[in-house]
Amino acid sequence: MKRLPALMVALVLGGACAHTPPKSDLEELRPVVEGFHKNLRWRNYRALSGFLVPEERKDFERQRRELHDERDLTVTDFEIEDVKLAEDGRRATVHSRIQWMRLPSVSEQTDTVTSEFVFRDGVWLLEKQHDGPFAGELE
Repeated sequence: MKRLPALMVALVLGGACAHTPPKSDLEELRPVVEGFHKNLRWRNYRALSGFLVPEERKDFERQRRELHDERDLTVTDFEIEDVKLAEDGRRATVHSRIQWMRLPSVSEQTDTVTSEFVFRDGVWLLEKQHDGPFAGELE
């Protein structure tokens, strides 16, 4: 009889864990954020769209074609400044400093870009981004 309460507690706790979504951590997010920025810098837009939530990919690729970004957009530097993980481990906000220019302008711009990543189906995906070369597109 003394074992019954301990067994009940174990079952309740085990069941609660089975229904709680798994938490991700910053170590899983880091290569995704770095990969996004590196593909951006090297104009690898096809790979870059794979970092986005699926519902944004077609529009993103269309915008790249319409703006001739393979030819006209140049990212000269980026630096990841800050990463904050939400308490639930399913969302993250990344602040980056990006230096870029888009022809015909020859003026380099420096923006602090806020990127919002979401953990979906076991992977981190970019959901929103404010400022920078894609301002107004992923909002």
